[in-house]
Amino acid sequence: MDVEQAEAALVEHYPRLVRLAYLVLPPTPGRSGRVLTAHSLTQRALPRTRAPAPVIPARSSAGPDGDRGYALVRLRVVRTALEAGLPLRRRAWTGRARLPPLLPRVWGLELFPRSGGADGLALDRRLSALSGPARAAWALRALERLTDGDVREVLTAAGVADADAALDEAGRVPVEHRLLDSPGFDPCSLQARPTDLLRRRRRLHATLVAGAALAVCGALLGPAGDGPGPDGAAAPPYARNPAARAALDPGRLTRVSPDAWRTSARVDFSVWPARGDLTGDTALLRRALAVWARPGGGVRVSATPGTPSGGPAGPPQLLYAGAVDGARVVILHDGLRIARYAEPADGTRGAALDFARVDGAGRAGASAVVLGRTDGNVRYLTAPWVRGAGERDLREPDSAATDLALTGGVTPPLPSPALRPGPCTSWRVLQLTDGTGTRLVTDLGELVPARLTAGRPGADDSSAGAGTLRAWAPFACSLGAMRSAGVRSVNAWAYAEQPLPDAGGGGRGSSLPEGAGGPAVWVCTRAETWRGDGARVLAQFHPPGGRSGVVAARAEDVPACGAREPRVLAGVLWKSAAGTWYLLAAGSRGTASVRATGGVEGSARGRLLTVRAEQGARADLEGALEDGRTIGGLR
Repeated sequence: MDVEQAEAALVEHYPRLVRLAYLVLPPTPGRSGRVLTAHSLTQRALPRTRAPAPVIPARSSAGPDGDRGYALVRLRVVRTALEAGLPLRRRAWTGRARLPPLLPRVWGLELFPRSGGADGLALDRRLSALSGPARAAWALRALERLTDGDVREVLTAAGVADADAALDEAGRVPVEHRLLDSPGFDPCSLQARPTDLLRRRRRLHATLVAGAALAVCGALLGPAGDGPGPDGAAAPPYARNPAARAALDPGRLTRVSPDAWRTSARVDFSVWPARGDLTGDTALLRRALAVWARPGGGVRVSATPGTPSGGPAGPPQLLYAGAVDGARVVILHDGLRIARYAEPADGTRGAALDFARVDGAGRAGASAVVLGRTDGNVRYLTAPWVRGAGERDLREPDSAATDLALTGGVTPPLPSPALRPGPCTSWRVLQLTDGTGTRLVTDLGELVPARLTAGRPGADDSSAGAGTLRAWAPFACSLGAMRSAGVRSVNAWAYAEQPLPDAGGGGRGSSLPEGAGGPAVWVCTRAETWRGDGARVLAQFHPPGGRSGVVAARAEDVPACGAREPRVLAGVLWKSAAGTWYLLAAGSRGTASVRATGGVEGSARGRLLTVRAEQGARADLEGALEDGRTIGGLR
C-alpha cells in the first residue's frame, strides 16, 4: 500500500482518528496530556514505506469509502494507543508510544476538550474504569460502528491477546452516540487554561537570574559595540505605548448618539448607542478594559472559532454597561469583535470575558447580542431599531408568538435551547420586528444569536413568515449540531420531494403509522460562520407523518447547498411499511441523472433514485447535472 494512500486517509479523517485515540488512551495523564498524546500518536500513524494491507475486510473499515488506507491508519492508531497505556518496566524495552510526546507541545497552556456536561463526565469515568483493550473495543463499536466480529479482528491485529474478554468488558458500558458527538469527547475542539502560574513565576525568576549572570559574563568577555538593541525600532512595552494607554482609558470610549442609526449609511453595531444603568461607572469600565487587555489567571476567557482574543487596538465603542441577573455586565465593540465582560455584583472574583466575531454584520446580523445566561435562560440586548420582540417554538409553526416586553432594549429571560439538557422536544427562538420586517434568531451558545432563513441559497427568505416556519419545524432540533461553531446564519432549503415505494411509512431508526401518505421531503440546512470557512451542511430526510427529520449526510467546508454552489445530492437507507429496505436518493433541481455504486447498484434518469437494498448496505452516489458536470453525494 502506498504511503500516499495512507496519508490521504489520515488527512481526510484526522479528527475522527484523534477522537479514537483519545477514547482508547488511559486517563492517568489527565485530559490535557491525553489530548496531546492523541494528536501525537495519530500524526505518527503513517507507515514509513510501502506497507502490507491489514488483514481486515475492506467492508469493515468504516471509512466513508471503505478504503484500505483508512483501515491501516486506524489499526496503527489503536495499536500505539494500547501500547501507550502499558506500564513502564526497567528491564523491558520502552516503546516510543509509552513516552510523553515531544510534539505537539504548547508552552504555558493546558489544552483540554470543552465540558460535556454531567452525562459526559459520567461516561468518561465509566470508560476510565475499563482496561485498555476494553476501551478500544468500546470505541470501535461506538465511534466506528463496527460489528463485534470486525472489532475482534481489529483488536487481534493490534496485538490484544483476548479480544473476546475485551468485548465482554466493554459491553458493561452502554453506547451513547449523542455524548460522543458532544464537545467533551472532541480533542480537536479545545479550550485553553494557563499552567501553574506560581511555579512558572519561580522558574522565570531563576531563569532571569541565570540569564543576567550570563549577560554580565558576556559583556565582560565579549567585544564592545554600539549596534542597535535586539528589538530594533520596536515601541516600548504595551503599558507604555500611548495608543495602548488610550485604549484602556474609559474616558475615551466611543459613545454613539441614540438617533445615529436613523441617518447613518451603515446600520450595524457601529450605530448602537450606549445603554444600561452603569454607563457612568468609570471604575467598572476601567476594570473591563484592563481585563480585556490583560486577563488574569482567574478570568474565564472564551472566544468563538476564528476570533482573536487580544486587546483592543484603540478606544472601543461602549454598547452596554449595567446590572443583569446578579452580575455587572459591560459590552464593547471594536469594529471586528463584540467583547462581553461580566463580574459578580459583590466583587471581581470569577469574572468572565467572552469574544465573538461580528465583522460584516448588517441590519439583520446586528439585531441582538446576549447579555447573560442563568439557570438555563438567556437574556438579550436588542438593536435600537427593533420595535417588537416575541418568543415562539420553532417546532410548532402554527402556534402564535408570545409578545415580550423590552425594557431599554433588554428582553426578559427566555429558555435557551443551547443550554437545555435531555431530548429535544421544543426549540425556542427569538422573533424580532423592525421597520423592514420580522426575523428569527436562535441562541447557539455564543454572544451573537444566529439568523434563521429558508429558501434556495442566494435567494433565501429571512422573514419569519409561514413558509419559513413550516420549513424549519421538522428540522429545528438539528440546530443543536451547530452549537459553539461561530455560526452567523442557518438556511433551510427544501430541495426535493420524493414519492415513497410500497405506499407506506417507515424510516431509518423510526416507524411511521400505517398509511402515512404523501411524498418525503429532502431539506438541506447550511450554517455559515462569521469567519467565512467552517460551514456545516446537513442533508435531512423528512418522511410523511413524521414530526422530525433524519440526518442523512453531513459535511464541513464544502460549497454544496450554498450561494456559490446551490447543488446537493444525498441518499438514505429507508424501510417501507412492507418491511422492504430501499436506497432513496435525491438531487437538487438541475440534476439530470443519479447513479449508485458500491453496496447498492442502480441508476435513474432525473433527480430521484429508488433502489432496493439490504439493511446496512453502503453506497456511493454520483449525479450528472444538465450542464454536463458531475456532483458527488454529500457525506
